[in-house]
Amino acid sequence: MRIPLNVPLPTDGIVDVAGLGENSLDLVATLEAFPDPDTKVPMRAFAQLPGGQVATAMAATARLGWRSRYVGRVGDDDGGRLVCDSLNSGGVDTAAVAVLPGVATRLSMLLVDRSNGTRTVIWHRDPALTWPPADATGAGPSLPLQAMLAARVILLDATDPEASLRVACSARTAGVPVVADVDTPGEGVDTLLASVDVVIAAAAFAATVTGRTDRGAAVAALAARYPQAAVVCVTYGEEGSLTRCGGEELFTPAFRVPCIDSTGAGDVFRAGFLAGWLGGGPGAELGETLRYASAAAALNCRGLGARGALPTRGEVDDLLHSS
Repeated sequence: MRIPLNVPLPTDGIVDVAGLGENSLDLVATLEAFPDPDTKVPMRAFAQLPGGQVATAMAATARLGWRSRYVGRVGDDDGGRLVCDSLNSGGVDTAAVAVLPGVATRLSMLLVDRSNGTRTVIWHRDPALTWPPADATGAGPSLPLQAMLAARVILLDATDPEASLRVACSARTAGVPVVADVDTPGEGVDTLLASVDVVIAAAAFAATVTGRTDRGAAVAALAARYPQAAVVCVTYGEEGSLTRCGGEELFTPAFRVPCIDSTGAGDVFRAGFLAGWLGGGPGAELGETLRYASAAAALNCRGLGARGALPTRGEVDDLLHSS
């Protein structure tokens, strides 16, 4: 089954992927097991690491060998500097990142359960990090649309659905395909997903939005809800993913690797999808693209934090060939 969308051919002066969405400073505490209420437990490890779903996906895409650009908003604090420095050191273009004086960068606290590699996330985001609303022209005073459109494919999340919708609508006019990464329902999310070409959703989102407990029924209902999307995929962690394309269902199993921390696995799945799609060229096979995404996501679980073990292209290829 081929992906019924083609990405534009490479052109000088553009990047392969541009991402608009969340970044974060992650405070990661590793515990032997998740604590019961009203108890005290020691930390086995603690780290301050860069995170955020789209920022991590762009870092992962660059690590997989593609030219990536991240567009977002950070504070002028230590967290913002860490976010940008980590992306720059990984080869991600951050020229369109807005640094806001006196604003705190998004902060997350992650409790990693060492017994099974799962994590719990507690976060705070300053409202000032939201992109300003559109002006009379529809462009907005600071949203760098041209930086997004100068890409072969675009990744958006629903952290700021109004800004993401502006990009999606402009991308459709420009003929640039758009992938949406969504995990939580909210105001504006439905309109955004009705305007993109590929939907990759978390399991909880699909179940909540469709009201279906059966996975096949939930994914089918989600595909029917967004009929303009050529591909609708729902991720189920270590139980793989389920995808609808052209009225057909495709299950992709997860790869088994020693898991230290599952943080960022979903973000790297999106990056792997983008990388596999770009690598497949005009005739990219959906099944192969999803296997590539699954392999990349699994390999990222080998380390602590969202980007603790971002895989290289060679590592993904090795896992695919050995399985």
